[in-house]
Amino acid sequence: MKPQMITVGSGDDARDIALLHQPGSTPGIVWMQGFMSDMVSTKAAALADWAETSGAELTRFDYSGHGQSGGAFRDGTISRWLEESVAVFDRNTQGPQIVVGSSMGGYLAMLLERRIADPRRVAGLVLIAPAWDMTEALMWAEFPEDVRAQLMSDGVWMRPSQYGEPYPITRGLIEDGRGHLLGDAPWRPNCPVRIIHGRLDPDVPFAHGAALVDKAFDQDVRLIEVPDGEHRLSRPEDIALLIATIEALRADVAG
Repeated sequence: MKPQMITVGSGDDARDIALLHQPGSTPGIVWMQGFMSDMVSTKAAALADWAETSGAELTRFDYSGHGQSGGAFRDGTISRWLEESVAVFDRNTQGPQIVVGSSMGGYLAMLLERRIADPRRVAGLVLIAPAWDMTEALMWAEFPEDVRAQLMSDGVWMRPSQYGEPYPITRGLIEDGRGHLLGDAPWRPNCPVRIIHGRLDPDVPFAHGAALVDKAFDQDVRLIEVPDGEHRLSRPEDIALLIATIEALRADVAG
């Protein structure tokens, strides 16, 4: 399937965002991938196959600097990627949607739910190892002093990765992220939320995702623990759990 391109931003800040849309029934699904992932990754492809079989609407896209979208990864910030997420949601979906986000995508899904003007449009959230407040809690707070100093002086640090080549973490990403922190304040989503998190996750600790249940006290937020699961949760059994969770939530919100 050839992606559709939309332009987000203007002038020197304009970037072309690639998206794939499969028409179908609502509540539809909007997929939001993680940091340095793309819309054709294992989980996203599995959702596309499921949507084709089930007849559900599915929208997925690449943030700028990711996959088939334009823009440079080093220019990426939470503000830019959230702006792109809201643009895709507003322009390319109609009716109620369940937003499914993995890792950083889970964090952006939480921010998107607060940003959409009509609360009825976000019918539910499914968050996979949600990396909420990631730039502060999972990056800056965990960086040793020498890395912090390099970020402040050079503006960038090449972070080693167990998944491939080192990748840039920029001062701009960290500083911009401080404008989007959920912090210790209560979290009151206007929709049901399901959190799927692996107990053995080395990248986003299980306790970090589980803390959202306490932040959303008295809200319909449920944690689904995967005892032997790590961060990616892309095994066949993990994908089966994800699809079952989406199907159950779709049935609940459809009434």
